[in-house]
Amino acid sequence: MDYKKLAIPDVVLMTPKVFGDERGFFLETFRQSEFEKHCGQYSFVQDNHSKSSQGILRGLHYQLEKPQGKLVRVTRGEVFDVAVDMRSNSPTFGQWVGEYLSEENKRMLWVPPGFAHGFYVTSEEAEFQYKCTDYYNPGDEYSLLWKDETLNIKWPLISKSPQLSEKDMLGLTFDKAPSF
Repeated sequence: MDYKKLAIPDVVLMTPKVFGDERGFFLETFRQSEFEKHCGQYSFVQDNHSKSSQGILRGLHYQLEKPQGKLVRVTRGEVFDVAVDMRSNSPTFGQWVGEYLSEENKRMLWVPPGFAHGFYVTSEEAEFQYKCTDYYNPGDEYSLLWKDETLNIKWPLISKSPQLSEKDMLGLTFDKAPSF
């Protein structure tokens, strides 16, 4: 596994070594000791799997009382995945990074606790899987507005507006969103 720190160094892009032949392929998706060496000492308590169609944007979500670190990957299709630093004491507070994750590149992204996270589906359909460091707590979830002008995230939109949940349509602007 190759671990690459991004422009926000706490966010790590992970590219597995893929072994393939005429039968298909094999790759290791997670090894605790290597993850701790490159990303920190975290344990995962919940795994999630979602399926979305092209043009759907999910996020930007985070929890304050029980912040979730997320190790995310795409097993079908492609998404543009985004992490926004919501840690007010961080030198990268209010900055974002984005990476394409797909079934072809098999890359994963480590999004630590203290970040808002979201993704936009660029393929016809995408299946998105992720491990979380804390349990989902619906009363503690916040949604940051995907098109906040302060953040100016460069979403690779296929049409003018993505398809959003009601919660995400009503997302908070960065200046009004609570931070860590």
